Amino acid sequence: MNAIVELNEQTDRSLLIVEDDKPFLERLSRAMETRGFAVTSCDTVSDGLAQIGKSAPAFAVVDLRLGDGNGLDVVSALKKKRPEARAIVLTGYGNIATAVTAVKMGAIDYLSKPADADDVVAALLSTSTDKSELPANPMSADRVRWEHIQRIYEMCNRNVSETARRLNMHRRTLQRILAKRAPR
Repeated sequence: MNAIVELNEQTDRSLLIVEDDKPFLERLSRAMETRGFAVTSCDTVSDGLAQIGKSAPAFAVVDLRLGDGNGLDVVSALKKKRPEARAIVLTGYGNIATAVTAVKMGAIDYLSKPADADDVVAALLSTSTDKSELPANPMSADRVRWEHIQRIYEMCNRNVSETARRLNMHRRTLQRILAKRAPR
């Protein structure tokens, strides 16, 4: 309920949601509207960029992997057009490297799917700088390998061929690894 009180204090409640999973997009849009946001929804990077070009919103929720590109491009465009905008990144392919990249590009938080609307609102309106607690279970060796590959991939500006060269790995093998979800 504190988040709704904080939202009521906001003069601009415009929210852009960029998500290619249509049922999730519709559910999240409805939930955010009931929480007081003026929602505009898009299902592609190009639509999101066009919407930002028309009118940059105060808030944004952007999926990381979209059918026509990377959601970080939308976050970057939003921050250029409206630096005070608050954006969060949602993804089912969460890893440390993309979380760091998202924050560097201006996202204020990074949430793994499935995230409910209360988590999204709390992240959008959060002003807390408290450190999060350490996880109870450390990462597995497979997860550490995955994180390393993702970090190198981001360092190479998401260039598969360059990443494969740096990791001394066949490009097709790397593509198969990148296409899979992160191990637990």
